[in-house]
Amino acid sequence: MRHIVVIGAGITGVTTAYELAQLGYAVTVIDRHLFPAMDTSFANGGQLSACNAEVWNQKATVLKGIKWMSKKNAPLLLNPSFSLHKYSWLMEFLGNIKHYQANTKETVRLALLARARLFEIAEQEKIQFDLEKRGILHFYHNEADYKVATSVNDLLCAGGLERHAITPEEITQIEPSLTGNYYGGFYCPKDATGDIHKFTMGLAKASERYGVKYLFGMEVAHIERNLQGIHIQYHPSAVNMQQDYTALAQISADAIVICGGVGSYQLAEKMGDRVNIYPVKGYSITVQLEDEDSQKGAPWVSLLDESAKIVTSRLGKNRLRIAGTAEFNGYNRDIRADRIQPLVDWANHSYSVTLCPSMPKRYI
Repeated sequence: MRHIVVIGAGITGVTTAYELAQLGYAVTVIDRHLFPAMDTSFANGGQLSACNAEVWNQKATVLKGIKWMSKKNAPLLLNPSFSLHKYSWLMEFLGNIKHYQANTKETVRLALLARARLFEIAEQEKIQFDLEKRGILHFYHNEADYKVATSVNDLLCAGGLERHAITPEEITQIEPSLTGNYYGGFYCPKDATGDIHKFTMGLAKASERYGVKYLFGMEVAHIERNLQGIHIQYHPSAVNMQQDYTALAQISADAIVICGGVGSYQLAEKMGDRVNIYPVKGYSITVQLEDEDSQKGAPWVSLLDESAKIVTSRLGKNRLRIAGTAEFNGYNRDIRADRIQPLVDWANHSYSVTLCPSMPKRYI
């Protein structure tokens, strides 16, 4: 039986391992964390959203990014300090503006396939992850934003997405908790929300039943490729305090799949390949809906406020995830209060609840 090593146990790595096991391969997954889905897949916006398939490679995004550079609370923030990796990524990003329409349509196609497959796996493996199939609602506060969104919607629908325009009255009918002034919106009824961390944890357990092996708390040190196959040396990661950090082990495979998220750039370099992924930092807060009034007042339908660039997802009865902002600041993982505050302010302005605090062709 051919052996494949997958590096990374986020949603991409675990689903890859699961599918490879279904095809009859022996699979080993290596991840530096002690559990699956502890990084990008831990607390994102929670949207299963084919409707967000529009790529960022367009002039309007670039102009907004330049305009927002001086605003600390801007939805998109770029640290201009020099990094060869960052600026090579940005140049490739700009070079793909000419492919905006084709890449958006292709991303829609992939998103629809991924959404359907995720639903299928969740049902087959009986994975509980606070799935809500109530659609995703985008709303707009002014005519200018709505007109831009209309042309985007035409492109998304040309790619095969089912998404239609709705009036301000229909916005509040679809999600009664919304009480603001809206110019219009778009609704994608087949999109959904869920806790991707829970899903990935559940799928990892399911994949073990099909023979997938996991090496958690291990970090790849070296990758060698020769005629006999691929040889991967690894050692305990910084979070693995139960083993000697200097102890090296080796595993061999017929093939390797790199699913290391923002670490994929460095991992691919170990094999002489170039995977031009650059990290984009996003922020999220999880609102604990402790009392009945909060639970009734928080939205069940997933939302995207276009002017604020903020999304919401209801994760079961007791949690509301609010996420937004994009920050190009290298591998910096600092949680900045001035970047979190817009999410808190938006929640306080929109609802009466108690708060308890990419690749160049496609955003990450």
